[in-house]
Amino acid sequence: MKSVKLAILGAALLGGISSYAQTADEVVDKHIEAIGGKENWRKVKSVVSEGLISFQGIDINVVVTAVHNTGSRQDLTIMGQSNYVIMTPTEGWMYMPVQGKTTVEPMTEEQVKKGADELDTQGALVDYKAKGHAVEYLGKEDVEGTECHKVKMVLKGGKETTYFIDPASYLLLKSTSKQSINGQEFEMTTSYSNYQKLPEGISIPMTVNIPLGGPGMNADMVLSKVEINKTVSPEVFKPAK
Repeated sequence: MKSVKLAILGAALLGGISSYAQTADEVVDKHIEAIGGKENWRKVKSVVSEGLISFQGIDINVVVTAVHNTGSRQDLTIMGQSNYVIMTPTEGWMYMPVQGKTTVEPMTEEQVKKGADELDTQGALVDYKAKGHAVEYLGKEDVEGTECHKVKMVLKGGKETTYFIDPASYLLLKSTSKQSINGQEFEMTTSYSNYQKLPEGISIPMTVNIPLGGPGMNADMVLSKVEINKTVSPEVFKPAK
């Protein structure tokens, strides 16, 4: 009788674990469907977006150019000065004269390693298992009055991000991740809104509240233009000589 009870208990535990894992997959699948579906996102090979960040009375013009698993470049025009950040799978560079840095500086090996996970223009949740990532369902949590599904993703490179997904629309409302600044670890929050459907069938947030540094230093980036699968020259991901 004892062995039968143990068998029943084991089956119940396994069933609970299976159900829990399935819930994470269900939420992820419904989210991807809500933003256009896997097939449309798998076709995204490049994204070029333009927008404006307003922070403490300063307007920052932003152009972000990304090619799937190849490179990303952020061009920032701040107070008339041109700055840029380039990241590739093996190298990265920063040119930030607005910070008094008038020469191109290479990224550290650790920065390149962390940045490599951000080169996926199709989104980490699309085909996440095939990419070597993992997800875990953490229940629900209130986000400004909405009881959101809470899903934690651990990227192949080790970075952890928690997504908060609206249970009605299955759109992503917020994400959090930890970032080290001057030896201290802080939780950074990004919020997403004003989703618009592009001609390619995918939906993206046109307003993103992004962290700009330490805790509480967030600003809205409002996108004005997004181009999908535009031809991008490899030279874009090389620093100016």
